Amino acid sequence: MDKSLIAGVLRLKPAERLRLIEVIYESLDRADNEIDEAWYDEAQRRLAAIDSGRAKCVPAVKVIGKRS
Repeated sequence: MDKSLIAGVLRLKPAERLRLIEVIYESLDRADNEIDEAWYDEAQRRLAAIDSGRAKCVPAVKVIGKRS
């Protein structure tokens, strides 16, 4: 990371640094409704397949394996 950028940020007043943190956090915290809906739809399809008997559940221990 650019040391001059860090030095510049550290010269900001505490309130300005806090606002900068908020701006950076908000830029990372973006929900993607399209992806969320796709995952929800997939979960519903898988549950329906299990409920109807078209799909069979496999215990995690068989998939992942036993750990000692």
